[in-house]
Amino acid sequence: MSWIKDLKDGDKVATELLVNNVTKGVTDKGLTYLNISLQDKTGTIEAKKWDASEEDIRQIKVGVILYVEGNVNLYKGANQLKINNMEVINNISSIDLSRFQRVSPIPFDTLLNKLNNLLNSFTDKDVSLITNTVIKHFYNDYINYPAAVRIHHEFGHGILHHSIMMAELADAVAKLYDNVDRDILVAGALLHDIGKTIEYEKPLTPAVTTEGKLCGHISIMYAEFKKIVDGLNIQSEVPLLLEHMILSHHGSLEFGSPVLPMTREALLLSEIDMLDSRMMILDKAYEGVEPGTFTQRVWALDDVSFYKPKNR
Repeated sequence: MSWIKDLKDGDKVATELLVNNVTKGVTDKGLTYLNISLQDKTGTIEAKKWDASEEDIRQIKVGVILYVEGNVNLYKGANQLKINNMEVINNISSIDLSRFQRVSPIPFDTLLNKLNNLLNSFTDKDVSLITNTVIKHFYNDYINYPAAVRIHHEFGHGILHHSIMMAELADAVAKLYDNVDRDILVAGALLHDIGKTIEYEKPLTPAVTTEGKLCGHISIMYAEFKKIVDGLNIQSEVPLLLEHMILSHHGSLEFGSPVLPMTREALLLSEIDMLDSRMMILDKAYEGVEPGTFTQRVWALDDVSFYKPKNR
């Protein structure tokens, strides 16, 4: 089989791929087609199934594994697959599902070592107790779950990857500004997205749970954090400061934070969160794009097409 990351313009494809998104379109002549996003563990590729039948529309759903035959074409600087034939694989018992699940590009052992080092780095005893206790409570899901359904870090170990990157950025930023509480900022980075372990399910293609749709990960995490930390009987204001960071980490009411950042560390956390998520979105947009060409428009980055500089 061919891995998506290795596909080039003109390649012929005959392989099994996982559907992670599908939408229906209609041509100017009234013919139905499907836009299908296909993935394996190395990446994703956008595909077109022209003249889609009612059976195609009924069968092609997110989470389905397809046997696909088609041709790779370069379209607006990115690879696109024109599907000639496809078949839903109904019996997946003999298929190695790990071929389809994307995971963090950082080795898992490396992420775990970084997490342990960060958890052992706190000098404030209240920050250390809270952060270690909360992460221990969610540990198995925290280290394995994706951090999104589609936009960024939507792969295995995604929450861990995103949190570690943010915590390392937080540690570096705290060295530049004398008045930043390093322990509070790093703890906020490690804790802010744990609610996503309840907001999302973890199949091959992440999906939002009913609780996730109704409450969202910020509200979920605030409630879970309060329940755990109130039992620790901490008398300092550290729990309150971390609660505020959880509630405000999206940075604005428009983006879902119930309160705006109102401490130095909360403001920095929201900026660091935005930075890391945007860099991951851009990395994803660059996948399969030839140097010296532009990406397709990236909706999450102001609908801009980004230039990929030539190799030098």
